[in-house]
Amino acid sequence: MIISSYAALLALYYIYLSINVVKIRKAEGISLGNGSHPALERATRAHGNFIEYVPISLILLFLLEYQGLASHYMHALGGLLFISRALHGSAISTNNLKARVLSMMMTFAILFVSSLILLLSR
Repeated sequence: MIISSYAALLALYYIYLSINVVKIRKAEGISLGNGSHPALERATRAHGNFIEYVPISLILLFLLEYQGLASHYMHALGGLLFISRALHGSAISTNNLKARVLSMMMTFAILFVSSLILLLSR
């Protein structure tokens, strides 16, 4: 299954985001919350935003693959999801608003297109 590979790549990126939060918490001695520390706040939002959007995106992509969507479309959607989430994590960490907006537009496009295909393929 194609989506399994993208799910694995996204899981590895999730581990990276998690380790980044832990690293900042340890360095700053903050065990709960963000302690009004800007870098920790950005790291926790990058981590949180990832977990808010990736599961539903992967579920939709899995359903598309299960229903037989062509492999090149699956690679396009899965690749775009990985790129959008990596760009978003980086954009939050570096406080790059333009990249953050672009990455969210990409994520919303994946959600919209996937949902639309699923609804129309019934």
